[in-house]
Amino acid sequence: MDKILYSSTQDQGISLIEADYHKFAFDRHYHLDFHIGLMTSGQQKFSHQGTQHNVGYGDIIIMPPDELHDGSSILDSGYQVRVFSIEPNWFTDNLEFTQPSDMLSFKQLIISDPHLFAPLAQLHKKLMQPNLSQLALDCMPYEGLGGLVERYGTLKQKAAIPLGKQSLATLKEYLLAHLDQPVRLEQLATLCSLSPTQFQRHFKARMNMTPYAWLTRLRIEQGMKLVKSGLTGTEVAMQVGFYDQAHFTKAFKHCYGVSPSAIN
Repeated sequence: MDKILYSSTQDQGISLIEADYHKFAFDRHYHLDFHIGLMTSGQQKFSHQGTQHNVGYGDIIIMPPDELHDGSSILDSGYQVRVFSIEPNWFTDNLEFTQPSDMLSFKQLIISDPHLFAPLAQLHKKLMQPNLSQLALDCMPYEGLGGLVERYGTLKQKAAIPLGKQSLATLKEYLLAHLDQPVRLEQLATLCSLSPTQFQRHFKARMNMTPYAWLTRLRIEQGMKLVKSGLTGTEVAMQVGFYDQAHFTKAFKHCYGVSPSAIN
C-alpha cells in the first residue's frame, strides 16, 4: 500500500515529503519548486527531457522547477523516498547571488555521493521533529543544503523561454493572477502576439504538453501551496479555478496520491 506524508516546516520556503510508493505512478508533470529526492530503498524509473533514468538506494535526484518528468516503481516491492520541496526564492534569500538575474542550477540530475546523502537524510528526519529549537530550525537547512549547493550547484543567468513576443515566465505570471477566472485560448494567444493556432503549436513545441494540461498542473501546484498555508479545500478550489471542492480534491489526489486534507 502507498504511504505518503506531506509535511510543512517552520521555514515557509521548505516542505517535506516522506513516501513509500508501490502502485502510485506520476504522470508527466512539473513543479514550481526544486524537488530534491533521496532514494532510501527500492528502485524508481523516470523520464526527463526524453531520457529514461533508473535510480536506487543512495541516489539523490535534483528536479528543477518547470521541467517535465514522470515516475514509477521498477519493483513490485516499491520504492521509498524522502523529498525536500524548496521554493526557488529560498536559495535566492539564503545564498549570496552576485546579480539579481542569477539563478541556481545543478550540474547533475542524479548524484551518487554517500558523504552528502547521509547528512541530507538526517536533516530531513530532524526537520520533521516537532521539538527542535527555533535556532536549530533556522540554521539546519542552510547548513545541510549548503554542502549540496557548494559541491554541485552553479549560478547561471535566467534564460527566458520565448513564446511569441512574450516568455513562459510572463505567461505564468498572467495565469497565476487569473487562476480563479476562465481562461480563453484567444487571451493567451493575444498576450503572446500569436494567433490561437500559432500559440498552441509554439507552446507544445516549447513545453511538450498542451496549454490546457500545463494550466491544470499550475492550478494544482498553486493549490498545494494554498493548502499548506492553511486554507480549506473549498477556499483553495475557488482561488485556483476549480468548479467545486470535489473536482479539486479529485485532481489533487490524482497528482499527489493523497487528498488535500492529508497535507500537514
